[in-house]
Amino acid sequence: MTEYGQGPGSQPWHPDDPLYGDQEWNGGQPVGQQNGWNQPPYEGQPQQPYYPQQQAPQPHAPQQQYDGSAYGWNGQQYDPSYGAGGTDPYGMPPVDPYGTGEQPDYYAAQGGYPPPRPQHMRDRPGPEMYEQQVHAHPGHPGYPGHPHPGHPQQGDHGGGPGAPDPETGWDPGPDRGEHAFFADRDEDDADRQAFLEEEEDSRRGRRGGKGGKPKKADGTKRRSGCACAVVAAVLAVGVGTAGYFGYDFYKSHFAPAPDYSGSGSGEVQVDIPDGASISDMGAVLKREGVIKSSGAFVEASNSNKKAQSIQAGTYTLRKEMSASSAVDMMLDPASQNGLIVAEGWRAKKVYEEIDKKLDAPKGTTKKAADKADLGLPGWAKGKPEGFLFPSKYSVGKSSKPEDVLRQMVKRAEAEYSKTGLESAAKKTGKSPEEIITIASLIQAEAQQDHEFGKVSRVIYNRLDDGMLLGFDSTINYAKGRSTLNTSVEDTRYPSPYNTYLHKGLPPGPIGNPGHQAIEAALKPTKGNWLYFVTVKPGDTRFTDSKSEHDKNVQDFNAEQRKQNGSGG
Repeated sequence: MTEYGQGPGSQPWHPDDPLYGDQEWNGGQPVGQQNGWNQPPYEGQPQQPYYPQQQAPQPHAPQQQYDGSAYGWNGQQYDPSYGAGGTDPYGMPPVDPYGTGEQPDYYAAQGGYPPPRPQHMRDRPGPEMYEQQVHAHPGHPGYPGHPHPGHPQQGDHGGGPGAPDPETGWDPGPDRGEHAFFADRDEDDADRQAFLEEEEDSRRGRRGGKGGKPKKADGTKRRSGCACAVVAAVLAVGVGTAGYFGYDFYKSHFAPAPDYSGSGSGEVQVDIPDGASISDMGAVLKREGVIKSSGAFVEASNSNKKAQSIQAGTYTLRKEMSASSAVDMMLDPASQNGLIVAEGWRAKKVYEEIDKKLDAPKGTTKKAADKADLGLPGWAKGKPEGFLFPSKYSVGKSSKPEDVLRQMVKRAEAEYSKTGLESAAKKTGKSPEEIITIASLIQAEAQQDHEFGKVSRVIYNRLDDGMLLGFDSTINYAKGRSTLNTSVEDTRYPSPYNTYLHKGLPPGPIGNPGHQAIEAALKPTKGNWLYFVTVKPGDTRFTDSKSEHDKNVQDFNAEQRKQNGSGG
């Protein structure tokens, strides 16, 4: 763009530009001097003087003197030969850049609008700016050369529909104005009429019971109620699915867990595995048909504080009983079919109790122990004694003796692993088997909890000094009995387990020790005791003096005489 008064200003105007004549300035030129020629002002606007401007000649616009008769203005014929040489792509006369020639006064014409493009130029593409303003395409009413009703054509500059405003010069264009608002109304009315006819045909088809879909006039099939049925079916499935999952969510989060009522009927034995939680127990009971849901058992257990004491084992319960009834029954010792192995029990005692629990002939479990692979460690030398860990075990009517024994050995191995038996035994200078043997002696001799560590220390001290252990418990084990009365003759009983005759530890454990005895065997209490004797229950005396020990033995014998017995 040039400075004010120094150039022609904007690009040459186009006759179909709807904004032409509506601008008050162009490139810095006052009204009446646009595009390099004098023009009269708008109506009511004062006349301004014209001052010619000196401009350099433009190479693309040769200087020619304009002849007013060339356009045939006000009814004169247009000379088609003018502009054919390419001097102006729009067929306009060249502009005198020096303002020396007279220019046509277009606004003095009827209608006040510049003449249209010549007929021979209408099919020629205009400049880029014209294309952006018109936005027309071939075949469109606004495309150059395509007549449009109400739009002024060549020789038509008067008023009428679509004509430019005589005062402002604004032309609504080929696709603007009042007619454009209603341009598509006929098409909309046609579509609406076709839809109504289609619905009417569809209803007639349903009433007539005729198959097939009605067709439009062009042969295409019309829409029918099938689509509506499909949509309805999809919606029904969606609503049903949402309802199902919503109800399931409500049941799992807010509704009480399913449960039976009453105390049930029949009888069923249920095995609760080791380490089972309340929820795990509920799952087992549901699987066996005892309760209706695991959730109901958890809720009943939460309502009963004693339920936390329910342990692993075999329980005799009923079918289809309420969860609260199942909790109460499992807390009743009468329903517990577990076998309790007490601390210090010998293997012989354990075998007998298993036979009783299984209603098996006497000696059945002993034979199974001699033949079955119980999973004993290598240092056990194939002997279950000392590895039937004291605890509560599940023994049902369908249980097998070897299976019960395997449970006990597995529990013992878990206990030994927890205490770190093998590594701890090395620190004491003993083997794992010797530790279990010492623990079995402690379990048989100690009476009170505080005595376990002291008895362990007496064993270690006597072994270190090379003394005989001289324990009555070893003689009782050798003779297969349990008594406090040991005679002098008993001390001469020929058995490798008789510690009155043989120094050191017996060949193996004399029972099955518990956790406390094993801990005492690994960590004896510090002291120099070499002797001890239990004068009466709760009165066990430890000493490192032989004379004092002999006096304590006399007190023990006196107590036994009161009880019609004797002791050593």
